[in-house]
Amino acid sequence: QVQLVEFGGGLVQAGGSLKLSCVVSGRTFSLNRVGWVRQAPGKDRAFVADMGWSSGGARYADSVQGRFTISRDSAKNTVFLQMNSLKPEDTAVYYCASIPSGGSITVNYRGQGTQVTVSS
Repeated sequence: QVQLVEFGGGLVQAGGSLKLSCVVSGRTFSLNRVGWVRQAPGKDRAFVADMGWSSGGARYADSVQGRFTISRDSAKNTVFLQMNSLKPEDTAVYYCASIPSGGSITVNYRGQGTQVTVSS
């Protein structure tokens, strides 16, 4: 089993920034890619970003490319999502997740989610 716990959501004005953190524990040796998916009310889950757990190599959704940055502190088993130039359409619950295939909404483990709300 793998456990993921997110921190850092909140309310921010459009154009602002937030940084999400995700602490990963358990059978981390089994992980391929770890990243973030999000789900807005009434919408389907959407891929945001991921990176190789051992190898790095970030991948982003077109909607966040150039605004969001995923990174990792290997010593602390923590993954980050720096979100800049936030837009109201970024409002969603953000889930840290193990994403086996990469660039996908299919996850095998995920956290409890953290709410990000961007006001216009």
